[in-house]
Amino acid sequence: MKRLTIGLAAAALAVCGFGAPALADPVTLHFWVAWSPQQADAVGAKKEIAAYEQAHPDVKIDVQNITYDALHDKLLTALAGGDAPDLSWGLPEWLGELSRMGALRDMTEEAKTWPDRSAIYPNVIDALTIDGHLLAMPHYLGIRALLVHEDMLKAAGVASPPKTWDELIADSQAIKQKTGKFGFGIAGTGVRSPQELIMYLAQNGVSLAERQPDGKYRNTWLDDKAKLANATDVFAFYKNLLDKGVINPDGASWGWEEEDTNFGLGQYAMVIDGAWMESRETQNPEAMKDVTISAPPYKEKPATFFEINPFYVYKAGKHPKETWDFVAFMNGKEFQEAVHPNNSPRSDVTTDSKWGRGFTVLAPTGVVFPPVPLGAVTRDMIETLGQTLLKNEEPEAVARWLAASINKDLKQAGELSGN
Repeated sequence: MKRLTIGLAAAALAVCGFGAPALADPVTLHFWVAWSPQQADAVGAKKEIAAYEQAHPDVKIDVQNITYDALHDKLLTALAGGDAPDLSWGLPEWLGELSRMGALRDMTEEAKTWPDRSAIYPNVIDALTIDGHLLAMPHYLGIRALLVHEDMLKAAGVASPPKTWDELIADSQAIKQKTGKFGFGIAGTGVRSPQELIMYLAQNGVSLAERQPDGKYRNTWLDDKAKLANATDVFAFYKNLLDKGVINPDGASWGWEEEDTNFGLGQYAMVIDGAWMESRETQNPEAMKDVTISAPPYKEKPATFFEINPFYVYKAGKHPKETWDFVAFMNGKEFQEAVHPNNSPRSDVTTDSKWGRGFTVLAPTGVVFPPVPLGAVTRDMIETLGQTLLKNEEPEAVARWLAASINKDLKQAGELSGN
């Protein structure tokens, strides 16, 4: 009887929960982002993440919002201190640097069996792969196109957007004469200026650094007269933009904010920009109602900057399975349709609007940075624009300086071929 009483008591305790095993705490994934909280993509992402947490009660997503200007340095500090997040936003320019640090988790095996892999543009996966290892997952695409205030072109008697550099200069001069406004805008400094510069270099058949047989990289302009001449042409083009009144002289010191804002307000006629400018149209519907989308004008061959903004997943993360599941979810069709309907890395997600297919049709002509540490390289690229636009240095001297500086940067990073 005593033994039965004890058994019944134990059962009662179990029914009341006192004897049940404790539920495990949910896994917390630390996710660093750099979004503008009120923008549509941020609002959509928050809703999708909340839905993911509801569907996965064993996972909590701890989102920390950091400005892009601070995110890079904060990540490096966290990685050095062993306190990195599980995953983060980032710029494509950081891929080579983070790879060389050994900070990134190799997701090659997970991606092999990922059912949505075939929906991602193949050149997106290629751009995030180094030596056969997938070291980042795509977030969104920042494909660049030529945005045009069509009314300004019409006022100047220009029938269609320019297709070449020469046409861009001539059309801009006509626009300035007829409307008093500048024809074109650039970013002379900040994170976007190297992205614009690499596009113009690609349009004239030259790259920043080429992979050599030993697996490392080298800038070869000083070894090849034709490449040096083509690089020189690019800096001569920038110089002509200023000398021939195509751009506002203040553009030499503009960053992306000034570039976007002034175009959105109709202060100049054309700009190389991304689909995110749809939000500017919402803010300035009257000033941007005449905006159309075209391919960027080029010299030798069509090319545009293919900004593949990645999700970086870190080796230091303690929950690789949960992190992979979450980053795969953010590359899923539902998330991408809700958050990036016009700039998704998925070929099955776009819209028929000018902000959708107007950009995605340019994906085959996209160019990316080489996968080397780019911090010093992009700083040197920004410096060349200052040399050209502010110091009025000769284009060939600028091209020579950048070639030598890139190889110096590669040597310091341990990535220079032959050293």
